[in-house]
Parts: sequence; structure tokens; C-alpha cells
Amino acid sequence: MNKAKKQRKNQWSNELRDIIRGASGGFLFGIPLLYTMEVWWIGSSTKPAQMSIAIVTTFIVVFLLTRTEGFRKTKDIRWRDAAIDSVEAIAIGIVCAAVILFLLREITPDTPLQQALGKIIFEGLPFALGVALASGFLSGDHYQSSDSDSEPMINPTLADIGATLIGAMIIAFNIAPTDEIPMLAAAISPPWQLAIIAASLLISYGIVFVADFTYQAKRQQHQGIFQSPLSETVMAYLVSLVASAFMLFFFHKLSFDDPWSVWLGYTLVLGLPATVGGAAGRLAV
Repeated sequence: MNKAKKQRKNQWSNELRDIIRGASGGFLFGIPLLYTMEVWWIGSSTKPAQMSIAIVTTFIVVFLLTRTEGFRKTKDIRWRDAAIDSVEAIAIGIVCAAVILFLLREITPDTPLQQALGKIIFEGLPFALGVALASGFLSGDHYQSSDSDSEPMINPTLADIGATLIGAMIIAFNIAPTDEIPMLAAAISPPWQLAIIAASLLISYGIVFVADFTYQAKRQQHQGIFQSPLSETVMAYLVSLVASAFMLFFFHKLSFDDPWSVWLGYTLVLGLPATVGGAAGRLAV
């Protein structure tokens, strides 16, 4: 009986540590947006249907991150467990954001319910992403384990895609809500867009394959469809552009009513810093 009681105590203790680890990752990832006025305005004007769409799309992203990273120490995560952990990650993010917004007096008991919910949701969902990547990306346990003789959980191509997506989203989440993106995109002509594409590719290539930050020789020995330096750089750039477009759509900077030229301009402008984040993410692989 004492043994069973001890096991239950250890389970609760492990669960508490997992929640604290997740909340810590959420604060590291989401705290800059709590001081971004554009996110407050977006949340205040968001309709319930848009809130629901934001939650669903974030759940999908968090679910995919949980399958590859997660905020728990264990790496053997089944689909059902990943879904449960994704719900828990979003809940942790929303609670953390609500507490901080209340402390900052950005929401008060007098704030209209819809405005309060909008602010909490749009501030809390970035927290949820931080929760989802807390253990593997921030502690490095996932990548350290890849040096062992055991088989890797995912092949190098998928690892690079996941790391690029995480790094790009970390950067894009903090820039996408701001008004600088539309302002810069409006002043950039097509030739300059090509220059931005070239600069993004060159910077990404330099960070990962030239600057000799970490494990450069090992990276060039990876096998896979996109594992040569050139193909990996192009693949990572495309992933960063997808992450940028999603962030701009998430924060209402783009909509399906906008012409493709606006989507292209905004995405390329945000894609430059997002690509830098994606390159930093790949350095951890």
C-alpha cells in the first residue's frame, strides 16, 4: 500500500514538474507579446468565430510540436497522449496569459467579456507554443539523445523541418502583429523583393554552413532528400515563409480577400527575420 501511495505521489510530482516546465517555456516564448499593443487591439476587436479558428489552428500546430518535442521528459508520445497534452498546453498558455494581463491591468473586472477573451486568447496561444516546445527545444534533451547509438526518433529531414518551423515561429510571432510589416512591404518594389529573397537565403546558408557555430561537419554528412547544404537552405526558407504567412494571417495582417501580391510582399518581409530564426533552430539539431 505504501508503494502504491509513493507511486501516486511521484506521478503528481512529475506532473507538477511538467506543468512548471511547460509554463516556463511559455513565458520565455510569449512574454514579449504581452507588451505589444497591436496584439491587445487585435484581441479586442476579434469576433468569437475568429477566436475559435485561432484556437483550432493553434491546436493543430501545438499537436504537431508535441509529437516531435513536447513539454514532458518522455519522448514516447502516442497520438492520443499528444492530443491530451496539446489541450493542456493551450490551457496552460491561456491561464498564464490571463494572469499576466490581469497583473498589468490590461484586463480588469470592468473589461467587456468579449474583449477580455480576445486578449487572453491571442496572448495565450503564443504561450501554448512555448509550452509545446519547452522540453526538447529549450533543454536540448531531445538533441543530446540523438548522439547515442539508438535509432533517432525522426529522420534528419523531418528534424530540420521541425527545428526550422520552431525557430521561425519564435521570431515571426513577435514581429507579425506589428505595423512595421505593412509599412515596409508598401515601400518595396519587385526587384527589392528578389533582393530580400537572395539575402534571406545567403544569411541562412551562412549561419548554418559557413559561420561554424556548431556541428557543421556533421550536418553536411546527413542523408536525405533535403540534406545537402543548398537544398536544405531552400527547403528551410520555404518553411520559414509558410510560418510567416501563417503568423500574418493569425494576427489579421492578411486575409483571403487580399490579393496575392500583398500576401507575397508581407510574407517576404517577415520571412527575412523568420529565416534567421529558422537557421538558429536548425543549429540545435
